[in-house]
Amino acid sequence: MALVPPDPDWRDVALRTFSTAPFVQHLGIELDALAPGRCDARMTLAPEHLQQDAVAHAGVVTTLLDHAAGTAAATLMPTGQRVVSIEFKVHLLRAAVGPELRVSATVLKPGRSFCVVEALVTDQGKAVTKLVGTMAYVDPRS
Repeated sequence: MALVPPDPDWRDVALRTFSTAPFVQHLGIELDALAPGRCDARMTLAPEHLQQDAVAHAGVVTTLLDHAAGTAAATLMPTGQRVVSIEFKVHLLRAAVGPELRVSATVLKPGRSFCVVEALVTDQGKAVTKLVGTMAYVDPRS
């Protein structure tokens, strides 16, 4: 069944959600594709993204997952709301070495006040990290 965004301007809202986070811009995360309930993105690993063993830092990979998951949720966000992560679990499956990491995030269960999302980071076609989380829709004034 196709997901229908409640906001007719869903694409602009989701693009704003994706592109206005300074930390995400600093990491160099780039949008690849956007559809109702879905966000695909990528980033090229740089030396400052690595931990002491020269693999991607778990915090960097988790940020990539969380941001794509939040953007996927934003595509289905009610008009006038904003999206925030309220919980997620991350499974670190293997070390990410790059040079490029890709993420696909999909809304599993949409709702009016929150949704459940999953996201998967791949490195050279291999799954490296998976997130399952809950994103809430909140009033921007709260």
